[in-house]
Amino acid sequence: MLSPIRSMTLAATVVLLAAPTAWSQNKAKPAAEAQTGLKVGARAPKFTLKDQHGTERSLDEFLRKGKVALVFYRSADW
Repeated sequence: MLSPIRSMTLAATVVLLAAPTAWSQNKAKPAAEAQTGLKVGARAPKFTLKDQHGTERSLDEFLRKGKVALVFYRSADW
């Protein structure tokens, strides 16, 4: 078990090492409006993508069946 002084030193070190990362996240510039994607209710452009089985699927294919809701996830680690 760590002594109280060692525990406080460890906690302070973790905070000091994590602080630059936290500060840099707050300094990010927002994306230009042209790069932020579709507005809610806007028509999506026609596109074709592969599904989980490798079969190409188009937006039109799903629109023929009815209304479609598109959800976009932005991720740098996919």
